[in-house]
Amino acid sequence: MQGGVSKWEGYADWRNRAAVKGRHGGMLAASFVLAVEVLENLAFLANASNLVIYLTKFMHLPLSRAVSEVSAFMATSFLFALVGGFLSDAFFSTFTIFLISASIEFLGLILLTIQARSPSLKPPPCVSSAASPCEAVTGSKATLLFLGLYVVAFGIGGIKGSLPSHGAEQFDDSTPNGRKQRSTFFNYFVFCLATGGLVAVTFVAWLEDNVGWEWGFGASTVSIFLSILLFLSGSRFYKNKDPRGSPLTIIFKVLLAACVVGCSRKSSSDNDAVNNSVTPTNHLVTKEDQLDEEGEKRTSQSLTNSLRFLNRAVEGKTVQRLLECSVHEVEDVKVVLKVLPIFICTIMLNTCLAQLSTYSVKQAQTMNRKIGNLTVPAASLPVFPIVFMMILAPVYDHLIIPFARRVTKSEMGISHLQRIGVGLLLSILGTAVAALVEIKRKRVVAEAGLLDSQETVPISFLWVAFQYLFLGSADLFTLAGLLEFFFTEAPSSMRSLATSLSWGSLALGYYQSSAIVPIVNSVSQIGGNSPWLGENINCNRLDLYYWLLCGLSVVNFLQYLFFAMRYKYVSTGSRK
Repeated sequence: MQGGVSKWEGYADWRNRAAVKGRHGGMLAASFVLAVEVLENLAFLANASNLVIYLTKFMHLPLSRAVSEVSAFMATSFLFALVGGFLSDAFFSTFTIFLISASIEFLGLILLTIQARSPSLKPPPCVSSAASPCEAVTGSKATLLFLGLYVVAFGIGGIKGSLPSHGAEQFDDSTPNGRKQRSTFFNYFVFCLATGGLVAVTFVAWLEDNVGWEWGFGASTVSIFLSILLFLSGSRFYKNKDPRGSPLTIIFKVLLAACVVGCSRKSSSDNDAVNNSVTPTNHLVTKEDQLDEEGEKRTSQSLTNSLRFLNRAVEGKTVQRLLECSVHEVEDVKVVLKVLPIFICTIMLNTCLAQLSTYSVKQAQTMNRKIGNLTVPAASLPVFPIVFMMILAPVYDHLIIPFARRVTKSEMGISHLQRIGVGLLLSILGTAVAALVEIKRKRVVAEAGLLDSQETVPISFLWVAFQYLFLGSADLFTLAGLLEFFFTEAPSSMRSLATSLSWGSLALGYYQSSAIVPIVNSVSQIGGNSPWLGENINCNRLDLYYWLLCGLSVVNFLQYLFFAMRYKYVSTGSRK
């Protein structure tokens, strides 16, 4: 504290001056981030939820390829979040990465809007005559389409990798009140994500289906531009974490040092007796002047007994000075390795969620979507889980969590891993419900004699809403739980990258969905049978595909229980 002013050590304001407590950070600063998330997710979900329709109806791609392309686009968007998180920790602040990424997404949306508006940049319309089949987009038109999509994907990834951690960094991690506010922030982050999604799947989806896709892309373009202006308007309130060097460098250095020391032990029999007499837990911090995120000196810490092979890394300097590692660096890498099994166990959930923007949309498109005189766009089905998420998020934060805290006498109330586990259970129920609904839809198709027809199936699209409800609820529990889990458990120098693992799980889930479709088709055709996931959804075996996902989800949940029950929270002092 200098001159009566208490500063946030390791943080700066937007002018790169030292951030001041009481002036920078807090819920006011985080509120700008929450408002920005509404606009950002509106821009993203407006296209993602309906993109399979755009690619099949206007770009004339086959259904199976359109599903794979949408899954790849979504996966790439979330995978780039890891890049955004890495850059936020290593070289830039989350403030800078958001502005760069939002500008990139803005440019990509402009390209897509121009193509959607210009008939000369799209393939010619389909003609019903058999002599003039639909011509799929190719050449420079396809190049423009995918260039626009993946420029948008790169921008989305940078935003996802920087915005949540930027908001979470506004709170004082050293006080119980600050940690409670941060937990509230993550709950309302999901609420705002859902709010933007609600506008996207209702108003913007209606524009795309009834007015034109150029209006849908245009609405997204305006939304992301407004998000940039809104984010900038909160600049004077933010505290921005100073970049602290590449977290990957620390991880690789510790792993390499542990391997090199281990190899050197094996190659020298004279050193074995000496090394075996060393008790790893006696090593103390070699860099006591390192500061934590609140600017206070770290207390001396001993090496722990978990992942003991990494403890060799503190002896790296005896082999090569460049491999010198502190005890804190070794323990930080241990934390990263411990959370990886939890990360891996959430990938299957996101593979199931990928179906909501692909086959579930196509299911709804074949069904009766009229409510009175209103025809509901198929892409508006996510409105059901979104509304439920908007109701549940504040109820969870203001009613369920306080009650759980009183019952369990713990600060968290419901642990992050318990919340993630609930999400995984809901995903199992969601895929089972999806299979049952498809069985019912196919029965109606057969009774109406519409197997080879493009006519509307006489069954309400509201049946498909059940799978959206279960899988959307699973997303609420798991995403909020993952974001807070990775942020609180990760070392302060790796928090943006760690938080990005939540989106990385989504990326791998969508990639897995993209890969599993051709695999399922190849295996199902053995013996001359028809593929489960062909072009005509009325002749498909989509129900069997959903049962397959359900079975895989059950196996995945059992695996999750194995790792979650053995995990010790670092943030609660259980570093063992």
